[in-house]
Amino acid sequence: MATVTPVLRDINLYRYKGFCFVKELMSTEFIDSLQEFHLRDDDIFMITYPKSGTIWTQQILSLICSDGHRDGTESIETSVRVPWLEFPTLYNELGHSSRPSPRLFASHLSYQFVPQGLKNKKAKVIYIMRNPKDIMKSLYHFEAMAVYAEKSPDFDHFYEKFLDGDVFAGRWFDHILGWYTHKNDYNILFIKYEDMIKDLRSVVKQICAFLKMELNDEAIDTVVKRASFKEMKKDPLANKENVPEDFFNLKKGSFMRKGTVGDWKNIMTVAQSEHFDKLFHEEVGDLALNFTWDATD
Repeated sequence: MATVTPVLRDINLYRYKGFCFVKELMSTEFIDSLQEFHLRDDDIFMITYPKSGTIWTQQILSLICSDGHRDGTESIETSVRVPWLEFPTLYNELGHSSRPSPRLFASHLSYQFVPQGLKNKKAKVIYIMRNPKDIMKSLYHFEAMAVYAEKSPDFDHFYEKFLDGDVFAGRWFDHILGWYTHKNDYNILFIKYEDMIKDLRSVVKQICAFLKMELNDEAIDTVVKRASFKEMKKDPLANKENVPEDFFNLKKGSFMRKGTVGDWKNIMTVAQSEHFDKLFHEEVGDLALNFTWDATD
C-alpha cells in the first residue's frame, strides 16, 4: 500500500505515489477513485505539468468544440467548460455524468492516476509540454500568488525545491517521462507550448485533425484570434479574475503573465542553467524530447 508523506518544503502539500497533492483540495481516496472513472469514447483529456500552457489550451479546446463560444455568446468560464478531473468540489458541482459530449477535462495528474479506461485508446489525450526552465520561472511567480503554496524566499531556494519535486505535481522529469514513455498506452497527441507561440494556427489545425473535428477557415481564424495571448490576457474569465481570494491573491500577479519563450534567462544563473542542462541530459537521455529553450531557436 502506498504511503503518504509530508513535503518538508511546503507544509500544504503531501506526497503520494511520487506526486505532490494539495492537502486541502485532494484526498488520496478521491484520487484513487478516479481509476474507475466512467469514460465515454469521445472524452477529451488535456494533461499538463503546471504552468505549461494549461489555461491557454483550455481556451483553445473550448473554442474548437463549441460553436457558441466561437460566436462570442458564451459567458461560462473556461474552467467550467473544461473542468478539472482531480478536484472533488468541481467533480460534484459539475455533474460530469450529465454533461453533453464531447466532454473536455483538464488535469495535472501523472499517468498512473488517470482513469484506467483511457488505455482502451478511444478517449483522447492531449499533452502540452513546455521547456522546464520557463516552467520554473513561471511557477516561481505563480507561487507568490497561490495562497496554498509555501513561499520561497528567493529563486535559489525555489530552484532546489523544483528539482526535488517539492512542488505541486512533484518532479517535472517524473511527470513528462512517465507520460512520454507510456505514450503507446494511450491515444495521445504531444503539443509544444513554444509551437503554440510560434504558429498558433498550425497547432489549432493539428489539434482539430487529432480530434477529427472539421472547422472551416473562418472558424479556425476565430479560434486563433480569441485564443491569442493578447486577447486572453484582457479577458477576465480567462485571466481568472473571479477566482476566490482564499485560493489566489491576484494582487501578487496574474494568471496570464508574459507568454514568452526564454524568460528563464532573466532569473536563472549561468551555473543553474548549466547544472540543469546536465541533469536534463542524464534524465532524458536519448528520448526524442526536443524543447525550444529560446525564442531564437
